[in-house]
Amino acid sequence: MQQHKTYTVDEATRLLENYCAYQERCHKEVEQKLYDLKMIPEAKEQIILHLMQHNFLNEERYAKSYARGKFNIKKWGKIKVANDLKFKNISAYNIKTALKEINDEDYYNNLQTIATKKLKLIKEPNSFKKRNKLATFLISKGYESNLVFELVNSLIS
Repeated sequence: MQQHKTYTVDEATRLLENYCAYQERCHKEVEQKLYDLKMIPEAKEQIILHLMQHNFLNEERYAKSYARGKFNIKKWGKIKVANDLKFKNISAYNIKTALKEINDEDYYNNLQTIATKKLKLIKEPNSFKKRNKLATFLISKGYESNLVFELVNSLIS
């Protein structure tokens, strides 16, 4: 039978400080890590409290960083970012704050860039089907349908 390493509260705290310092983490990720370390509930609470008090764990900062990253790097739309943050149990307030990190002008420019690139790849002679494929792709990236349809109709006549 395989023995798993046991950690004292201090050892686990140091481990989690490093885990959070390496990149922003949300409570759900930290709780999963503590679960993986087989920490008891009292120790989990104590460690999470310590991480929050020493600013290793900050949900608002995490949400803002996450939104900026997914938008700038993966070119996700606001809907996909918000849904992903909801899945990570981020509060509605912090999700709203995080989405404000995305500049409206950059947002629309990103949408146009993605749409133009994708349009070149769609080999479909029927303009109705072409419009549909492009719209479906953009909506799957998390962009709002009203923006998508407006753009798709202006690109494909």
